[in-house]
Amino acid sequence: MAVQITTLTWEQLLEFAQNHTPARRIQRPGQLPSTVPVPSGLHKLSPEAPLSVVLYRDANSWCPFSERVWFALEEKQIPFVTEFIDLFNKPEWYIERVPSGLVPAIQIKGKFVSESKDILLALEAEFTGSPLLPTDPEESAITKQRLEDAELGYRFLQGKQNHDQAALRSAFEAKLDELEQALAQYPGAYFFSTFSLVDIMYAAPLYRLAVSLPIYQNYHIQGNPRFPRLNAWLDALNERPAYQRVKTDATTFNRLVQELWRLEPIADPLPFDPVVSGAMHYRAEAAERLSDNREAAIADILKNSPLKALSVESKPSIETMIEVHLNIEIHLKLLAAFLLYGDEVLSSWKRMSQKETPGSFSAAIGAITLAYVRNRICAPRDMSAGAAIAFRSAANQVLSSIPSYRWHYEKSGTQFFC
Repeated sequence: MAVQITTLTWEQLLEFAQNHTPARRIQRPGQLPSTVPVPSGLHKLSPEAPLSVVLYRDANSWCPFSERVWFALEEKQIPFVTEFIDLFNKPEWYIERVPSGLVPAIQIKGKFVSESKDILLALEAEFTGSPLLPTDPEESAITKQRLEDAELGYRFLQGKQNHDQAALRSAFEAKLDELEQALAQYPGAYFFSTFSLVDIMYAAPLYRLAVSLPIYQNYHIQGNPRFPRLNAWLDALNERPAYQRVKTDATTFNRLVQELWRLEPIADPLPFDPVVSGAMHYRAEAAERLSDNREAAIADILKNSPLKALSVESKPSIETMIEVHLNIEIHLKLLAAFLLYGDEVLSSWKRMSQKETPGSFSAAIGAITLAYVRNRICAPRDMSAGAAIAFRSAANQVLSSIPSYRWHYEKSGTQFFC
């Protein structure tokens, strides 16, 4: 089917995307983040019934401890609402209820609980459906004991100065060996006979280390024959729909590592998984987020991308700014259409662009726009990790269709504004 990008409207793209993904988000106009995923358990609550659970978490959705609690809420299908806390400007009411000021915290029927381990156990005690502790009393007791030391630090990843890196690696591998042995104690892929709170405790740190250590320490957990059970565990974890809703993606975390800890990559990023980037429900989710959020995206590009120099510092004419705005929108629409309709969109675009010269104004605007939004999105703040992978992969493919896009990209520079 021939797809003409010039005749597609944003409304058509949005409708098509929504028909091909189950992902839905709640709008939060004027707030950060501007949307939040609809909890998978919300359908269990009647419209008249009040929500008895409130999750308080970080506004950027990076916190691994908050991810644990969100993961449990999704696994147990508990209806809840999320309140986001600005960690750099914590409201006084939050400090009064949670003196540490840390996230996450949760309110269950009016009672505040903080610290992720305590929250997980409180949820398990209050909501007995879809248990995350083994039903066998002895095994359940062992699970609770294991929760006390279910931590995995980032010292080896950080490679702090004045530390013996070989010693850090040795200590890290000893911990992984311990986890490998723990996974051998019960049949199946998980730490106990069924998926449990211990799996939830290790999910964020193990996944994040698995995708970041290859980049910053040239160390691999995934595919490492020393850790076959850990690899099977990671595979099983990724099969859980709840985890796909709450996890970050490798690009988001690796850029966060680079910014927060000032680490420099020593290896190229791992390639995008083609199964994930090609999955229609993820591509449709990414297109839905872009189509629904297009006006904010355009405003952000004009304000924060390298185009800011053109729109603010050079005082261009109204006609030039209209052309800039038009080219931003055209290339965003091209990206959304490619996510939904695939290669035919790029084939049509290339035929239209054959007369475009390599140094054209349009190509420059397009390259800057696509490189910026590719780097700008964060998972799971803006979309799920799978959708983010599909979005970034598609942006790279569309970029490659722009004449001399590498020249424009290198000249414009790029920053990460997650």
